[in-house]
Amino acid sequence: MQINTISLFDGNRPRPPVKWAGGKGQLIPQFAPLFPKQKFNLYIETFVGGGAVFFHLLPLKAIIIDNNPELINFYTIVRDKLQALLADLEKHQNNEEYFYSIRALDPDKLDAVCRASRFLYLNKTGYNGLWRVNKKGKYNVPFGQYKNPKIADKENLQQVSRVLQQTEIILGDFSKALDFILPGTFVYLDPPYHPLSESANFTSYTASSFGAYDQRRLAEVFKQLDERGCLVMLSNSDTLFIWELYKGYDIKIVNARRAINCSAEKRGPIPELVIRNYF
Repeated sequence: MQINTISLFDGNRPRPPVKWAGGKGQLIPQFAPLFPKQKFNLYIETFVGGGAVFFHLLPLKAIIIDNNPELINFYTIVRDKLQALLADLEKHQNNEEYFYSIRALDPDKLDAVCRASRFLYLNKTGYNGLWRVNKKGKYNVPFGQYKNPKIADKENLQQVSRVLQQTEIILGDFSKALDFILPGTFVYLDPPYHPLSESANFTSYTASSFGAYDQRRLAEVFKQLDERGCLVMLSNSDTLFIWELYKGYDIKIVNARRAINCSAEKRGPIPELVIRNYF
């Protein structure tokens, strides 16, 4: 694969710095043959989340986009003020009373470093690594009861910071990708998945939901990216609705293991779709 990538890491690649529902780390071996074989000079990832694909590809020039302000602030602080973040992370305690006191803080009233520190602390100590908010935008995940969570992985955060030096970080809607593309840009889209059933919906990473209207709008952005000469790859659920939205494009099935389900028997390999405009 001919990609302009960062070559600063001798086998010890940075890992996604946060846990994220629907993260793609487990799927990288299945994704590897599906990434573009041709050269690209710019990588754009919307719905970046934990950034497993981004940290696997290590693109030399990249733009990452997400509409979660806590996540985007965190990546920005890791890039620009890592030492201040590491210093603030030292104050955190792994106990239930302290967790709920930090959870209760209004992030809008914190400075950017403390806000990023709170975000990472809650991500590492909250139940199952979930980042979930209610309709008012308040983080509502319970304490995770972990014995010794690694809240601040200093070495990995340093590596992540080095990668992000070459990266533009944007808070916004996925459609912002259209503002930056050039022919040959590789765009990866990993939206909240269309639910397999009405009771299976999990889209509460931010206070707004991601429904059928948004899926259609995303499909239109996919089409525009295609028409403007981009290489485009998208992940979504294996449903008739998604097959119909992307009819005519290359569609492959991969198998993911999902751990977030209240029913233990439903935690297992689930087929998912990878949609591409290239072969």
